[in-house]
Amino acid sequence: MARADKLPSTSPDPATVNPTVQSVVEREIKLTVGDRFRLPELPGIPLPRRLLTSTYYDTAQYDLAHAGITLRHRVERGKQAWQLKLPLMKDRQEIEIVDRQPTPPSTFRDLLFLPLGQRELLPVATLRVWRAGIRVRTDRTPVADVTLDQVSVMKDGAVLQRFRELEIEQVNGKDSTLPDLERQLRRAGAEDHDGRPKLFRALSLVDSGPEPPPASDAPALAHVRWALAHHARLLLAHDPGARLGREPESLHQMRVATRQLRAVLRTTRPLLVPEWTDSLRDELRWLGRLLGPARDLDVQLAYFREESASLDARDRRPLTSFIAHLETQRTSAQEVLLNELKSARYLDLIRRLQEAPHDPPAVESTATLRDLAKQEFTKLRNAIRQAGRTPNSATIHEVRIKTKRARYAAELAGPTVGKPATRFINKARVAQDVLGMHQDAIQAEVYIRAFLKHSTSTRAAFVAGRMVERQRRRREKARRKMERLLRSLIKRGEKAWEKD
Repeated sequence: MARADKLPSTSPDPATVNPTVQSVVEREIKLTVGDRFRLPELPGIPLPRRLLTSTYYDTAQYDLAHAGITLRHRVERGKQAWQLKLPLMKDRQEIEIVDRQPTPPSTFRDLLFLPLGQRELLPVATLRVWRAGIRVRTDRTPVADVTLDQVSVMKDGAVLQRFRELEIEQVNGKDSTLPDLERQLRRAGAEDHDGRPKLFRALSLVDSGPEPPPASDAPALAHVRWALAHHARLLLAHDPGARLGREPESLHQMRVATRQLRAVLRTTRPLLVPEWTDSLRDELRWLGRLLGPARDLDVQLAYFREESASLDARDRRPLTSFIAHLETQRTSAQEVLLNELKSARYLDLIRRLQEAPHDPPAVESTATLRDLAKQEFTKLRNAIRQAGRTPNSATIHEVRIKTKRARYAAELAGPTVGKPATRFINKARVAQDVLGMHQDAIQAEVYIRAFLKHSTSTRAAFVAGRMVERQRRRREKARRKMERLLRSLIKRGEKAWEKD
């Protein structure tokens, strides 16, 4: 995480969506191979041999690398492009700008202004990669590229280091054959990769990764500090992707990190100075509300696009117009979000989040993390019992909120409790999904009625009626699962927090 004293005092203008900016999600598996390794016979077509020359840029302290970000200028057969790779949970988001300029594009600097601050970007390594491989097909459909890279680390025209890497990169997003290919390649001699990007190997950098949680017998405050640092790091990691606005998962994960930080502060309020805790929670609530409209539109756009794909051409036409209407709203929401992410208020919140794990103001308390998690579980159990067998939508939403809070409190206390807490957490995730399905169906129906107002034709009314009926079925399906799941969740919670 970048140090708080290195943050810029003001943000640059927000990055605008430029038609030359291309963004894809990269799903890949890396393996290590020796000098004698040869690709086994795989179904597909050979890929042309390519020479890629990449100059990597970073600060003198390698701030980007330590944040899991790589920025490079790549040349291939005269084509020049700037490529930025951002962490995205288990995957990476690759953003490319085809540009011959010799310095990193301002768009990328704008996206990276939190990890960069006011530090200068410098060329730190040049890698020359000869790449060959095969595009694997299943039933004539491309599913993955298996490529063997011969990497040379260059300086002043001389080779400083050589190594080989094997990559399996998913081509068809709907296919899940990567593990099968990995097993075949391991049988041919491929071995575990250490997980480091090529740049790390070239610079002999150690990928320290996230700090592990404290020992189970560590003081409660140590666990609080770790949780604050962990979720703040995730928030910062997804800030660039949220600024770009091309991959919904970045915004979603930034919002999740915001929610989890609030939950940690809420749960541990008895351990910390209330004024400090409440002030920070208020600012995180502001950020959550800021991220909410864009995230809600992402969810509904995904739903309506899926619905549109299932309709015939005649029924799709009115829905296509409405999707364009939602896309316009999403663009407006992104502009509002970007303006706030460059504000002094947001920068001050980031500074506070970076400082918080180092010395959170504690108070004398005998409460344990288990005690605090039990309190949140008790509130959830009471809400479930009060809801009864036929809860209304508002009651279900309240149970959903309390399920999240109980789960986040359990995650904080988990290292001190062990398997019973883990079982409760897993069951809470399943319950959240079902409760979320119910809430998403309600929200979708609100948007469907807006669609009906936007498109007043008879055909639009027919399509809207079909979609409303689907939402009702979604809600009914969620309700059928709910009672059994919540009953099981209570049992898991009682075993975790009330049994010795």
